Amino acid sequence: QVQLVESGGGLVQAGGSLRLSCAASGRTFSSSLTGWFRQAPGKEREFVAAIHWSSSTTYYAASVKGRFTISADNAKNMVYLQMNSLKPEDTAVYYCAAQRIYSAYYASTDKYEYWGQGTQVTVSS
Repeated sequence: QVQLVESGGGLVQAGGSLRLSCAASGRTFSSSLTGWFRQAPGKEREFVAAIHWSSSTTYYAASVKGRFTISADNAKNMVYLQMNSLKPEDTAVYYCAAQRIYSAYYASTDKYEYWGQGTQVTVSS
């Protein structure tokens, strides 16, 4: 059974930093993408960042590029999202997600079969 468990969310002031962690278990994801999505109240879930485990190729949404960094530790089966220069508009529930089979549509929620329960990130102004 595949499990993704997020941690690291919390309350931070604008300009601050947080690091989210995603612990993956139940299978290896070496040939597919694992990513982070977020959903703010009243809004659709949106893509934040993704990483290919084997090649370490990364993808970012334009709104977070240069501020957020996604990384993976293959040995520990962990994915991280380092978030710097946080803004109030980054406030959302952040979800870790993984593909069962590789898809190049890295920003599409439909291409990720496995999801964590989410962790709240709140950025105060």
